[in-house]
Amino acid sequence: MRIAGVLAAAVLALCAVAQPAAAAPAQEVGPPGANDWNCKPAPQHPRPVVLVHGLSGAAATNWTALSPQLAKAGYCVFALTYGKPPGLPPITGGFAPMERSAPELADFVDRVLDATGAGQVDLVGHSEGTVMPQYYLKFLGGAPKVHRYVALTPLYDGTTVQNTSELLNRLAREVPAVGGIADTACGSCREFFHGSDFLTKLNAGGAAVPGIRYTTVMSRYDELVTPYTSGYLPGATNIVLQDVCPADPAEHVAVAFDPHVARLVLNALDPEHAEPVRC
Repeated sequence: MRIAGVLAAAVLALCAVAQPAAAAPAQEVGPPGANDWNCKPAPQHPRPVVLVHGLSGAAATNWTALSPQLAKAGYCVFALTYGKPPGLPPITGGFAPMERSAPELADFVDRVLDATGAGQVDLVGHSEGTVMPQYYLKFLGGAPKVHRYVALTPLYDGTTVQNTSELLNRLAREVPAVGGIADTACGSCREFFHGSDFLTKLNAGGAAVPGIRYTTVMSRYDELVTPYTSGYLPGATNIVLQDVCPADPAEHVAVAFDPHVARLVLNALDPEHAEPVRC
């Protein structure tokens, strides 16, 4: 069972998306600055911003830093929690297979557009939130509804996570019951791995969706997206955080809370009024 212990550690690492130190609320709420359904976009920021969390994150936990900054800058901000596993509180999401989570995003974007009267949204995703929305854009008719897509710690080419995919496959062969539990508990986990059937289908013809203006922000210290260059997207504005701020140590989780990254997001959403990143 030694392999089971190694697998458990690897899966826990993969699922270690931002959770705050404070106690989580009993029921789901949006992060500060988000989900004001009466918000009407201002002329200078005509598109609402939809925030898409990562694996094991949620609207209320993944975006506590970025959401209020976007709202302060004048954006209508919205955030959903998707892929919630049955029996767990709504502060944890992203565990469902991504093709099942994508319709949740589709419904949420439609609701945002209906409420705000906007014609398109901009997406900002972190980790799984850079992959699952690609399914929405490619297969669920989402592309005409999205203008910009800012991806934090993306993994278009998947992740090796120290060859966890090989461990999962071996575990499924040697201990089928345990392997089945792992797949049931996290339907999206195998889909992240480099070479998975899900990513092969998703990336056929190229990962980028025509018409979407992509910006990616990668970190050399990303311990969950390995290699971090999986986030490089041809045709996008590709940024490595440490090329901008060499001393910034932010890794996979911290990127979503990093003030330098926040400025990069604001610049990507409104490049005509971009400001220097003050490291």
